[in-house]
Amino acid sequence: MPTPEKLEHPFPPIVFNDSQILILGSFPSIESFEKSFYYAHPRNQFWKIMSAISHYPINNRDQKTWLLKEMKFAVWDMVASCSRDNSLDSSLEDIEVNDIASFLESHPTITKVAFTGRLSEKLFKLHYDYLEVETVYLPSPSSAYAKMSLEEKIKVYQERLGVG
Repeated sequence: MPTPEKLEHPFPPIVFNDSQILILGSFPSIESFEKSFYYAHPRNQFWKIMSAISHYPINNRDQKTWLLKEMKFAVWDMVASCSRDNSLDSSLEDIEVNDIASFLESHPTITKVAFTGRLSEKLFKLHYDYLEVETVYLPSPSSAYAKMSLEEKIKVYQERLGVG
């Protein structure tokens, strides 16, 4: 079986001058690649969770971006490039990480990093555990993560992101 080709992260982080919490995923799904936007898989619950905790509508990309700005959230991914044969984090290989240290240095208003999965958390701890920034784990918004209901995820996101 041939080795999957190396993929580069296809779009920049969404960040604002006053962002306070960086939400880090692992790497965009195939659907996110196709739509050039974060958490674009139709069954991914990220935007439903964000809408629920913020009480803002999210019917299109502009509303999603506005929600992030209003909530003072930034969104990015840990993985800069990798190989994979499907959208699951478990299929990511040959991983190179983004320069989170430089990113945080250039965005000093960010005081917390939240991970939307165990892979992003693991990679951060492996490469950036020395950074003095508060970190928090959020349950994966992927529909493949079925250990928690959407309502349970919403509650955890509210608590750990300090909103609601």
